[in-house]
Amino acid sequence: MIVFSNTTPIIALSSIQQLDLLPELFGHLHLVNEVVDECEVGGAIAVPSLRGLNWLTIVESTPVSRPSLLLELDKGEKHTLDMAQKYQADWVLIDEKIGRNMAEYLGLRVTGTLGILLKAKQQGLIPSFLECVTAMQNHGIYYHTDLIKKLLLHIGEA
Repeated sequence: MIVFSNTTPIIALSSIQQLDLLPELFGHLHLVNEVVDECEVGGAIAVPSLRGLNWLTIVESTPVSRPSLLLELDKGEKHTLDMAQKYQADWVLIDEKIGRNMAEYLGLRVTGTLGILLKAKQQGLIPSFLECVTAMQNHGIYYHTDLIKKLLLHIGEA
């Protein structure tokens, strides 16, 4: 299975020390250099060094094949979607609405951080979806309240 991730799911899962969910759920992950660079810049949430993780392949980006189509996206999103399409990825992990919409337009299957946590809860890898979401919110990472409520009902945590 080929899975590419954008920056936000990496940062969000790092904020709650759950980055290891990615290899547990997807086996192996691909990141473009631009995403690794964004994570290395640093910020309020510390992301562990990604370059040494054995479940991660860092992909050298090529020039974006549809630059005008991907104009509204940041550098990491553009290259993630472009390389995911070139690699014929099974999944793209991305949270931002415009990026998700563009990925779907390009024919890519999309999930985000909440989808990852939902899958982890369903597989018994985390005790509580709500606890993880609340912990992320405590670190300044927010998702639409209605979406969280809908997912809580879906997994029976409401």
